[in-house]
Order: sequence, then C-alpha cells, then structure tokens
Amino acid sequence: MTELLKNILRFVGLILLQVWVLNNMRIGSYVNPFVYILFIMMLPAGIPGWALLLLGFFTGMVVDLFMSTMGLHAAATVFAAFARPALLSMAAGTSEPDNQLIPSAKSLGMRSWTGYVFAMLLLHHSALFLLESFSFAGLGYTILRIVLSIMFSGFVIMMLSLFFSNARQ
Repeated sequence: MTELLKNILRFVGLILLQVWVLNNMRIGSYVNPFVYILFIMMLPAGIPGWALLLLGFFTGMVVDLFMSTMGLHAAATVFAAFARPALLSMAAGTSEPDNQLIPSAKSLGMRSWTGYVFAMLLLHHSALFLLESFSFAGLGYTILRIVLSIMFSGFVIMMLSLFFSNARQ
C-alpha cells in the first residue's frame, strides 16, 4: 500500500472517528477529545510547508463543517501544522529530520513520540479553546478544559498510534 493511500485512509478514519464517536462523547463540560490532529502529526517529515498548512486547513475545515464551528478547528489545526516542523525536529533530536521519516512511536521512540504528541496537543487545544472562549473572563475554566482535553485526547491518540504502528507490521 502506498504512503498516499495510507494517509488518505488515516484521514478518513480519523475524521469518521471524530465525527461519529468522539463528538458525541462529551464528558461533562470539561473534556472534548479531538484526535483528528493525529493525521497532521503522522504526515511524512519531508512534506512541503505549503502542503502541510493546506492539509491542516482542509482537515480543520472538514471538522468545522461537521461541528458547525465556523473555522475554529481550521485555525487551530493550521496553527499546529505551522509549529509541527519545529516540534518534529525537537522530537527527532536533529535540526532537519530525514524527509522519509514518518513520525510514530516506532520511528521516534516512545519518549520522543509522547513529547511530540502532547506538545502538538497543547498548541492545538490551547488555540482551539482560547479562540472558542475569546475572552479572559473564564480563563480558569478554559485552562481546565485545555488540560483535561489534552490528557484524554493524548490517551486516545497514544492508543491509536499503537494501532497504526501494529498495522504496519
């Protein structure tokens, strides 16, 4: 199976999981799991910056269409896609990761992969929830939502990434 087909299937699978399962699984008013960002995280390291930003925008807009959130997810996902090359370089431990690198627990090692996932989630979820609230009035509530959503999303993403790495073997 080609890498392009794998990425298309990963995109469709993550969007369907997000829209059909996780969007209906709001735990209280604090936890909103968003795992569709895993698609952006697992794109090859050598993808051009313009394509990464475009895919981030497209991914976020698809989620926005299903959630009627008028660009919030698109903005947060583009922000995360913009920061991804720097975070991936830090996780890989080099200034310029190999273009063939597909970020995963197997390729980066579990410790670096975990740091990379949670850094991406911190940027994405912070942008998303701060744009959503668009106020500092409920900052404590917003920070609590960010932290709890990162923890839950991180757990689900770590489980999914193990599934993706096992599917390759």
